Amino acid sequence: MEGSRMTTTQSGKPAQAGGEEPVLRLRDVSKTIGRKTIVDKLSFDVRRGEIVGLLGPNGAGKTTAIRMMTGLIKISEGDVRIAGRSIRSDFKDAIVQVGAIIENPEFYPYMSGYDNLKQAARMTDSVTEERIAEVIALLGLQEALHKKVKAYSLGMRQRLGIAQALLDRPKLLILDEPTNGLDPAGIREMRDYLKKIAFSEGIAVLVSSHLLSEIEQMCTRVVVIQSGRLVTERAIGASGIGQERPELRVRVDRLGEAKQVLEQLDGVEVKETREAEREVIVLAADGEMTTLIDALRGADIAIYRISETKKSLEDEFLQWTGGNQIA
Repeated sequence: MEGSRMTTTQSGKPAQAGGEEPVLRLRDVSKTIGRKTIVDKLSFDVRRGEIVGLLGPNGAGKTTAIRMMTGLIKISEGDVRIAGRSIRSDFKDAIVQVGAIIENPEFYPYMSGYDNLKQAARMTDSVTEERIAEVIALLGLQEALHKKVKAYSLGMRQRLGIAQALLDRPKLLILDEPTNGLDPAGIREMRDYLKKIAFSEGIAVLVSSHLLSEIEQMCTRVVVIQSGRLVTERAIGASGIGQERPELRVRVDRLGEAKQVLEQLDGVEVKETREAEREVIVLAADGEMTTLIDALRGADIAIYRISETKKSLEDEFLQWTGGNQIA
């Protein structure tokens, strides 16, 4: 029994193609209950091979958004398209493209992991014994395969749930808090398996989680929502949306003179100086780096180090959401 799981009738892995339509596309999706708007004109895409993290503080609308994507609740306005099919007007053909675990996966506890997979496979005609063997290997379930599920650890149950969701070769995998309750080793293991799945299966993965450090290591991109609205969307490791110029720490020998020189440069903004570290903190576009270095050298100011300030995802999240904690 897989209470919150959906699968697909697709067979084989689609070939990669440049400029192809996103696997998941939300456009102006809203959910209103009475006079309260839970999700407000939410739009974003997830493409094949990506692992995208859906983040937001408690009550941001993450779970509501996921439930609309999977057809568990009705969309008030806008549309969700999965592999080009509309959830609203073409539900059957859209939802067969999805594998999902919302909340916790459910199984027959007195049956083995293998028997649970076989039971799930009976729901469709397209799952072969070969495919069952593939997902078993993909999720590393071989050793526990013939044990009863009631003896499984939480991490093993999560992996079995994902294996079930992958049986019918979905184009989109949606996971709500897949690392919730796992110990550090289990979290790392789950992260590695999801990366492997996105690459080897060639599918799009959307993950909701409250573990920001884990999202930072797992995902290729993040989508942040607050009060049901999109706050920001960006690639992991890239400068934040709206931050076109990276922040640089420039360590020099003559701090006061360096500050004066840099203040004269177009495209360079001096934010502050740090006397103890002999550093000038500036915002400078990539194309201005050479100009910055040449200007300091031209003034006979020694440059000891230039480094880019990297904010953690947690720092940026708190900035995006006005200090609201994630949950």
